[in-house]
Amino acid sequence: MTDAGKSLSFGKRRQQHVLILASGEKVRHITIRPWLAASALCLAGLLSIGYIGSTAYLILRDDLVGATIARQSRIQREYEDRIAALRAQVDRVTSKQLLDQQVVERKVELLLQQQSALTSRHGRMSELMDRAEKSGLMESEAKAPPVNAFSPDKRASVSGASNALEILIAPTGKASELKGSLTYSAGSDRLSDRSLSRMIDSLSKVESDQLNRIATLTTGAETKADAMADIIRRTGIKIEEHTEDNVGGPFVEPLTASADTFEASLSNLDNALNRLETVRGAAVALPFGNPAPGREISSQFGNRIDPFLGRLALHAGVDFVAETGADVQTTGAGTVINAGFSGGYGNMVEVDHGRGITTRYGHLSQILVRQGEKVSIGDVIGRAGSTGRSTGPHVHYEVRLNDTPVDPMRFLVAGTELKTYLQ
Repeated sequence: MTDAGKSLSFGKRRQQHVLILASGEKVRHITIRPWLAASALCLAGLLSIGYIGSTAYLILRDDLVGATIARQSRIQREYEDRIAALRAQVDRVTSKQLLDQQVVERKVELLLQQQSALTSRHGRMSELMDRAEKSGLMESEAKAPPVNAFSPDKRASVSGASNALEILIAPTGKASELKGSLTYSAGSDRLSDRSLSRMIDSLSKVESDQLNRIATLTTGAETKADAMADIIRRTGIKIEEHTEDNVGGPFVEPLTASADTFEASLSNLDNALNRLETVRGAAVALPFGNPAPGREISSQFGNRIDPFLGRLALHAGVDFVAETGADVQTTGAGTVINAGFSGGYGNMVEVDHGRGITTRYGHLSQILVRQGEKVSIGDVIGRAGSTGRSTGPHVHYEVRLNDTPVDPMRFLVAGTELKTYLQ
């Protein structure tokens, strides 16, 4: 090659090393490149490191095996100590089992007694709750603070607690099977005792809530009955309430046991509801309604100047302004004892409400009922008019007690006051 061919822009080309291998007539040339040399050096380094590591492992193997054996011996000793501690704990639990078993059995007996009592009360309480609801006490309870509320879901939780608890505690319903199922292991005795304590506390709370609500309903029924009875008495009507006559016996201290206290509370509520139902029955049956709702009164009960004779006379009822054909309603439930023309009353309907009380509706233009027919409060019995001794269309309304006219305003005012208790 020429010198120009050997020259480069940046100097001479580096001369590469060539390894020549000759075997007989065969000659092989191997060019040793830089990357090939580097790879050979790396491989030699790795082999050296592996050799050194293997030699170190062989030297240190005995020490590693000894340390492993020592660690396993230590773990085995700790395991044996743990087993011994667990055995000691089991022995303590076993020795404590007899004492704890008696405590748990007493709690189970108490629990079953409470559950049985709640179950036996369920039917009677449901009946009393239904009666209280029909008497309108549940609505008043719902308006009270939450502690006194007696909503349907609470009623279900209180009255149905015994059934749910029966399934939770003893599905078989047998105390002996329940006691036999109480087996003890590490920690299970504490869990069982804690669970029984919670159940007993829960049942006690349910019973306490029942007593409080029964007392609240009893007070509400008595208060409502007293208020309604006072309103009815102001009209001059006596309500026959049950009183215990012809009774006696030696004095004995009142019962104090929980079951007897609960039964006494139920009896008090039953008596209060009976009285309330009696008073409500009287309020519904007696004429406390309005024969012409929304109409103005044109003439009151009492002495007045007679419009035909011009002299003083007794007006035995109350007149309501009403156009001819307006509805005339009964003011209470009863039986029609007169339906036809009756002298100065014109067309008249008379209704017997019992207890010696009758009502009369006069000057009707049309009669819509017959004698002997049963009517309820608010039934339309005729149409307003001006028949008989009348100066114009109106409704003449009378209330008679033992055939003696009394002021109907007593009953109209009482009806307005009673309306809030009858809703």
